[in-house]
Amino acid sequence: MTQRFDRRTFLALAAAGAGSCALPDTAASERRYAFDCVIRGGRILDGTGGPEWSADIGIRGDTIAAFGELGIERARSVIDARGLCVAPGFIDIHTHSDGDVLAYPDDESRVFQGVTTEVTGNCGYSAAPISGPEAEEYFQSLREQDIHARWSDVDSYFRTLESTRIAVNHALLLGQGTLRRTVAQLEDRALAPGELDEVLRLLEQGLDHGALGFSTGLEYTPGRFTPTEELIAMARVLARRGKLYASHLRSEEAQFLEAVDEALRIGRESGARVQISHLKAAGKPNWHKQDEALAALERARAGGLEVLADAYPYTAYSTGLTVFLSDSAREGGDAALLARLRDPAERARIRAGLEPRVASDPGGFELIVIASVGAGRNRDSIGVDLATIAARRGVDPAEALLQLLEQEDASVGFVGHGMSEENVVKVLKHPLVMIGSDGRAMAPRGKALETRPHPRSYGSFARVLARYVRDEGCLELRTAIRKMSSMPAAQLGLEDRGRIGRNMKADLVVFDPAKVQDRASFEDPHRTATGFSHVLVNGVAVLRDGARTAERPGRALR
Repeated sequence: MTQRFDRRTFLALAAAGAGSCALPDTAASERRYAFDCVIRGGRILDGTGGPEWSADIGIRGDTIAAFGELGIERARSVIDARGLCVAPGFIDIHTHSDGDVLAYPDDESRVFQGVTTEVTGNCGYSAAPISGPEAEEYFQSLREQDIHARWSDVDSYFRTLESTRIAVNHALLLGQGTLRRTVAQLEDRALAPGELDEVLRLLEQGLDHGALGFSTGLEYTPGRFTPTEELIAMARVLARRGKLYASHLRSEEAQFLEAVDEALRIGRESGARVQISHLKAAGKPNWHKQDEALAALERARAGGLEVLADAYPYTAYSTGLTVFLSDSAREGGDAALLARLRDPAERARIRAGLEPRVASDPGGFELIVIASVGAGRNRDSIGVDLATIAARRGVDPAEALLQLLEQEDASVGFVGHGMSEENVVKVLKHPLVMIGSDGRAMAPRGKALETRPHPRSYGSFARVLARYVRDEGCLELRTAIRKMSSMPAAQLGLEDRGRIGRNMKADLVVFDPAKVQDRASFEDPHRTATGFSHVLVNGVAVLRDGARTAERPGRALR
């Protein structure tokens, strides 16, 4: 809580350990303060993975200006962090908040777990650039949430974020699927030379406007239609400009190892640094492949390839039901799919491929739990698994899946309980793996409450600190902080964030490692994390004494 006192009372309270205090406005007008804020006496985990140390941190504007015994009388405001940890603000290197942040600019799902920067545009889809029929569909979906913003390219998207005012910083990867769809829609073919030139032009333009690289979603359309050689051509642009290639692999189940090899090949042949998104072996028949996937990353790194991965701390993933369908079923987009489902012969062919695919990942229809429905006709199915839905309908599960797609305009999200806890621990501990949520901006209100999302949006970073650091001892605290801060900052090329040091940006979190806790569950996901007392973004408190402030100091990081 911020309080205002005369100077004598202020010093007495600060000496006694009051949480956060500010000198009165009259005093502020009479003297020049050395610092806008001093964080007093915390256990500093600076993000490098080194041992903790203790000092006051002096903040001037948006920047860390000094360390030492700074004297709280020299500060306009003081945060008493004695007995608490102070760390760099967490960088969520894998999110899907592109449009959601406009609906939830306060970003409670992230702020309450210490996230100060989100990286959007993952898995092949980005909010920009956008044009044509796809743009009209997208902006209509925003208007349904009472958002009336429009943009076209990365620059105008960033300006929209800044004019909206957002709580945390946002960086952007260009979606390869977004770029390709702009040029060739959802056609299952290689691009013609002129079309590839246009994709490369859009890629260069997006990088000029401040994007940090591009991502692929090779299990989705049109990523799954894209030849490897096309991706290599794009990645060569990144290598020349020192940017990042992040890949949702072509397969995370039966062809998992082959998909890892493809990502590494793209890095080797292009020279770009590589990030494998949400690294996991999905489906029990594939769990044994996790060790070899990690070994492949180690061999590539030893051979000179700059490669890392990100992962979230759960044994379930989340995506859309269309992921189970074949390339031919998905070609042409949702309208074409729905037309095929109305054709008896096509429907039978699509259905025949479902059971083997689900048997591989996640391992059964009972492991597929509906999280959201696009048209809202089957809200009673949210939170229910497909085997149960099928029994209610008196059909087999494959038919129930197709019925849901048909009734919900091909837009049905689900949570798939497909990974093993042993592998989750193994991946989180690995030195080449960072923490990323694969979540999005939301809050326990509004349209978000019409869904039952994966709890990772609200809980990933708190869960790592609570479960895997404190309770199970799988990670050292300083190692976990490094995976959330300096590792992703270096991967993205953010030189002034991710570490606590002089002249670094004042993105900081103050928390009690004994009390930090994720509260979101699969059954009750809309619950914010606890244990974080203060979160600063660009030197401004967005969380103070555990409560959300009204501030939105986030920036578009170009």
